[in-house]
Amino acid sequence: MAFEFNVIAQDSGSQAKAATFTTPHGTIETPCFMPVGTRATVKGITVDELEEVDAQIILSNTYHLYLRPGAELIAEAGGLHAFMNWNRPILTDSGGFQVFSLKDTLKLTREGLSFASIVDGTKHFWTPASNMDIQHKLGADIIMQLDQCPPIPSTRDEVASAVGLSAHWLEGCLQAHEPHRERQALFPIVQGGIELDLRLESIERIMQLEERFGTHPGFGIGGYSVGEPHEVMFETLPKVAAALPQDRPHYLMGVGNPTTLVRAVGMGIDMFDCVLPTRTGRMGTAFSSEGRLNLRNARFAHDFTPLDPECDCKVCRGYTRSYLRHLVKSDEMLGAILLSYHNLYYLLNLMRKVREAIIEGRYGEFLESWMASPAADDY
Repeated sequence: MAFEFNVIAQDSGSQAKAATFTTPHGTIETPCFMPVGTRATVKGITVDELEEVDAQIILSNTYHLYLRPGAELIAEAGGLHAFMNWNRPILTDSGGFQVFSLKDTLKLTREGLSFASIVDGTKHFWTPASNMDIQHKLGADIIMQLDQCPPIPSTRDEVASAVGLSAHWLEGCLQAHEPHRERQALFPIVQGGIELDLRLESIERIMQLEERFGTHPGFGIGGYSVGEPHEVMFETLPKVAAALPQDRPHYLMGVGNPTTLVRAVGMGIDMFDCVLPTRTGRMGTAFSSEGRLNLRNARFAHDFTPLDPECDCKVCRGYTRSYLRHLVKSDEMLGAILLSYHNLYYLLNLMRKVREAIIEGRYGEFLESWMASPAADDY
């Protein structure tokens, strides 16, 4: 199965583009947001509801699925799609980010990394090849290389080391992935922290490997949104995206703030993922045309208007702010479910509007209007 990226429209005043990306389980229209289903489930949301909000692709986590229930069991079930009854595209991250958050048990070498399970404390060792084997068994349409994501703050030497190690591991991933190229798209990941020259070095190393292993079907951009201010990310992101081939998708990893999404599209980003919409929903917070709404706030107690009058999702059509506040304050699980549903719909619908604006040649106007609106006040 060839993975094909077709640019349909290009904004004349920015790097924003509307495109399609073909995978074995369907075609994704970009720019797009990917809901996160860490453990083969988007928290509180059924597969039918994911289809209702028109999620084109979801993301699952290799680390958590490897630990429980195990890649072998998922392979026995027929792969992740069959296991969770999801027939649209799936992306799995390598799990490296989760492993690197376990600083107390993590040990790094050029051969791979060792870590202790958060489930039972057992010791595990991943090489690039073994990580690829896990993702091959999971069977996602798009898989990510094993990489090192340096935290904020890190020294320049530490970031440079992560760039080198990620490039070294990418070579191992590509070698192991060779027999699976036609059915799973392996995305390399650009690292380099907030250092532009190290980001460009990471891209150069990634592109050098195309000479040996063939064209990369797309690119992840990692190591952003790990603690640095948004404006710091925006200082280098446009140049990073511009340095990547424009005929393949650019995936900005772990970013889900609505305003960041709208702005980053203009910087050349095509795909996003984040736990933010469902996590904030579980905390009682909703995205809206008025900015973020904390439903725990007393001002909503007697507010019998829709959650967001400008949203047409089933939550906004059927429930009032007062009722939703009651659910949240009572710790009723329905409150978290409804707010998570709305937040996902909100972001997915926002990306549809951005895409439409690009196709109609008015992305610049859309961005200007968005930045002047109360909804942009969501950092």
